Amino acid sequence: MAGPQPIDTAPKDGRKVTVLWTDRDGQENETIAHYRSLDRLKLSGGEWDAGDAGWWAYIDGDTQKRIDPHGWRPAGAEDEE
Repeated sequence: MAGPQPIDTAPKDGRKVTVLWTDRDGQENETIAHYRSLDRLKLSGGEWDAGDAGWWAYIDGDTQKRIDPHGWRPAGAEDEE
């Protein structure tokens, strides 16, 4: 299995990928996320600004959060060998 790639090489077209990120407690996490541009966020309605664009992931069954990942790989790639 190939290691994670730098996050700046990840697709930003809305497709879901596996990302690696560190939470505020220093815990390393791996989760499915997708990039949401400001234009895509505005299409969903509500009040959005440039600071809201970025990588979004579910942190529990009901809550999404903007995260700052440092690496990525295609979703499901951890199952391939």
